[in-house]
Amino acid sequence: MRRISLLLLLFVASITQAETQWVGTWATSPLSGNAKISDTLKLGEAETTVREVVHISQGGNTMRLTLTNEFGGVPLNISSVHVAFLSAGSRILPATDRAITFGGQSSTTIPTGQFLSSDPVKLTLPIFSDLVISIVVPTQALTTVTYHPLAVETTYFAAGNHAADEAMDEAPTNTSWYFLKNVQVNAEKKSAAIVTLGDSITDGTASTVDANRRWPDVLAARLASNKKTKYLSILNEGISGNRILHEGTGPRALSRLDRDVLAAPGIKFLILLEGINDIGRTVQPLRPGDEVTADAIINGMKEIVMRARARNIRVIGATLTPFVGAKYASPAGEAMRQQVNAFIRTQGSFDGVIDFDKATQDPAHPDQFLPKYDHGDHLHPSDVGYAAMGSFVDLKLFK
Repeated sequence: MRRISLLLLLFVASITQAETQWVGTWATSPLSGNAKISDTLKLGEAETTVREVVHISQGGNTMRLTLTNEFGGVPLNISSVHVAFLSAGSRILPATDRAITFGGQSSTTIPTGQFLSSDPVKLTLPIFSDLVISIVVPTQALTTVTYHPLAVETTYFAAGNHAADEAMDEAPTNTSWYFLKNVQVNAEKKSAAIVTLGDSITDGTASTVDANRRWPDVLAARLASNKKTKYLSILNEGISGNRILHEGTGPRALSRLDRDVLAAPGIKFLILLEGINDIGRTVQPLRPGDEVTADAIINGMKEIVMRARARNIRVIGATLTPFVGAKYASPAGEAMRQQVNAFIRTQGSFDGVIDFDKATQDPAHPDQFLPKYDHGDHLHPSDVGYAAMGSFVDLKLFK
């Protein structure tokens, strides 16, 4: 009888395992950065705790964390990592604190150019939890580090090991993420991820810090409230200043597609909103060779679609938002934007279209933002503008 009971338990466990999968619930695109945080703080000069906050988009009862040293100049030593739920500011809820291990060890070394996923951690994560990740970086010779600038989220730094401390309120801060690649949850088999690939407009530049008001955040909230889409998470792979065709801020979209999109855990859909920096830097190049044509941008989009479809990923094209009045805008650039948007709307290369141009334009001046949607630089939306974008997406695209 005991043998039968044991076999039954093993059978149920195997069924449960077969009905779940690892799906990304949060992600960001890593870049190369300086280990020097400020005039008085440089990572590696002394033991430092880096405490950062991420806003997940899918719940689960088991999680794992992926750390990255993809742009580090030397192997990255990490002596301790903890996760917990956010209370407020830098303060955690102590009862939720968990130590993270890698191969059963609390410390690890990530080779240069590599990333590393942690062991699974039992922690029930309600959807839209704010997860605090505290990473202790010991003394070591660091020059470049892997980070994501302009994260629109506060990160805290403190000398010493404070990974399990309840608060780091007096610590210096900035708004970048360090050494983070993604957070995954063990979710139902029908769960899947939507990756948003783009530039600063997807990254959420100019939105309110610590408020999660990027357009992908708004879309995530809508997905969760709809019974047909509540199993979909959002992985934001926007990089401010990024381009499709040339290196700008970070690797170009064509170069980072495999890393940031096609390899994303649980990906089923891709939303592509990129190209405005390709246009702007054609008019105001940063270096020789930056100039491109609308046809070249379109061909870059076609390549992204082709490569994603080869992995059975549905690709949704998003039109480029207005930018008349921006520093690098021009009549020639506006003509390019109109040509690219016409392709997105009418050529049938995409599996669906989100007309963000229409969603944000001033009806009286269609080449400009509606004033309340304009942050003020005529390139980036305001919080209200980002809300309009996230609210404009037809959820039927994700059937």
